[in-house]
Amino acid sequence: MIAANIGKIFLDAYNEKHKSNYSAKQFFIEKYFELFFNHEKYLQWVTNSPFVQGIKKGVSPTALERKTKLDTLVDKVSKNDADASIAIGFPSLDLSASTSGQITSMKLPLNEEDVYLSWIGSGFGVGVQSGLSLLFFDKRILMDIYEGWYLYRDYLNKTNELRGNQINTWNGQWIAYRYDKRLFNLANPTASFAGFGTMKDGGMEVTTQSWTKVMIGIARTYPDTNLTAYIYSLGQTNITVGFIPFELHRIRQPYDLYEKYFNVKSELAEQLFGTELGFTKACQMGAIGINALEPKGFRNSLVKGIIPKFNLMDDEKTINFYIYQIWLLAMLNNEQLWDKSLQIAKILNDYSLSDKNAKKVKSQVVNNLLVSVNKKQFIEGLTSIVKGTDNSELLISIAEIVHSMPIDNVPYFLTLIRFQYAVVNK
Repeated sequence: MIAANIGKIFLDAYNEKHKSNYSAKQFFIEKYFELFFNHEKYLQWVTNSPFVQGIKKGVSPTALERKTKLDTLVDKVSKNDADASIAIGFPSLDLSASTSGQITSMKLPLNEEDVYLSWIGSGFGVGVQSGLSLLFFDKRILMDIYEGWYLYRDYLNKTNELRGNQINTWNGQWIAYRYDKRLFNLANPTASFAGFGTMKDGGMEVTTQSWTKVMIGIARTYPDTNLTAYIYSLGQTNITVGFIPFELHRIRQPYDLYEKYFNVKSELAEQLFGTELGFTKACQMGAIGINALEPKGFRNSLVKGIIPKFNLMDDEKTINFYIYQIWLLAMLNNEQLWDKSLQIAKILNDYSLSDKNAKKVKSQVVNNLLVSVNKKQFIEGLTSIVKGTDNSELLISIAEIVHSMPIDNVPYFLTLIRFQYAVVNK
């Protein structure tokens, strides 16, 4: 039923925009079938449906065979109960099948329109790395995805090596590209598109896009939108993750902060956010926001206090270092703490350098402070430094900030100080 709901949202938006009055059946036959299935290469492979039954590997159905398959589907829809072979996302009537699920004994109020709407809605699945797909309920996003269908069809018709049946994967690549203002040009919409890869047999395929690339594109294009997606996978076994809300303003935050503080837009930097958990684990959080964008390897810095070496001569390591800093700041959700952490890092560095004692007592005091893991340790460490510096008022104010800070935020702030100190010390 979810795909049918998506289909209805789209069809209403389509009719409104084009001042048309398509029914679901009419749109499916005149538009969807013609675009998705009435060609040698399909855009979509629907397991057990009339469109794929009887097809031999490597042999495309003829125009007459495709028309026959359409007639078969239409006939089945009019005479049979909706199941997975004629309605997308519906269960199999075989209760033991791996595609069965969420079975009910209630007689649902389904009609032919719902079945055709499920086909239309299924074409909007946005495939991302992890094998999962997302269905969005926002009509603007659906209309933008719809634009890309025709481009995918054009690529398939003109590129012999490109394999078909990848509509979900295409949607993921397309929507990320469509919302990237650095690349997309409305006057020439495919000029910079580079979402293809080479297969082992030498053919071409649409490569799978990351969920972070898709979502940051949506977050930047529709910044004021509250977005919920239905997460799923349809195949030999159906997977339902459920309805997941996306906190778009929080997802956008680290990308905006990176550009603000380092005055650069970096493709590599964008690719590093969200690399620790993966999309499946991110969904397990219940809502996806800044937590899900944790960069890979950061946990060692937070838990073990291991700060990577800051090296401006190595661009990749520098970007990775900056990514950790920015993610910490985004987690704290308080930009004032950037300046505070930098100020205390400078004070600690000056304090350490002022050490005239051969035993480097002050340096050891600073090192002890930097490995603090809670409020008590940190404030006690500051107390011993206050007496030996001219910046006692600032240190006291920072101690007050840490004291009043939520316990969950303290490890992030202390880790940010360590990163700032590594930069200042270098």
